Amino acid sequence: MNASFEPLAVVTAKRAIVLMLAGKAECVQAALEGAAFHSENLTLPWPSVMRLSRYVRVPYRRAVPMTRAGVLRRDLRRCAYCTRKADTIDHVVPRSRGGGHTWENCVAACRACNSKKADRLLEELGWTLKTNPRPPSRAAGGVLVLAVEPLPAWEPWLNVAA
Repeated sequence: MNASFEPLAVVTAKRAIVLMLAGKAECVQAALEGAAFHSENLTLPWPSVMRLSRYVRVPYRRAVPMTRAGVLRRDLRRCAYCTRKADTIDHVVPRSRGGGHTWENCVAACRACNSKKADRLLEELGWTLKTNPRPPSRAAGGVLVLAVEPLPAWEPWLNVAA
């Protein structure tokens, strides 16, 4: 997190320890009780949530980048057509028919529905969407939340940014 408690990024354990040793970050919440990194004369907690010591200005990003993982996470890994577990993404208006690769045109889909739909429009099949595809909001760490599956321990810190 930034010094203002704004979520910034997910870093590796090695990077977290380097930041703590350099005095650039502090551990706000340890990962597990008693879990720590040990050296000959130093013990550091295994961090789950860290905060930078100084505020870092982050350039404004207009839109959240569209990724396959982001679409699956946005739709909670549920098929937009039948609500079963989704493992692929589908273009509502197929790209072969002029549909774009955008947040508003991509939904999570199970393999069965994706195969049945193929390159047809929903009207041709008589299907409807269970959810309305839209870009994710930037609240609660927008890019961060779509980057990785958030841990339950991060929830209080993600809600601070909302």
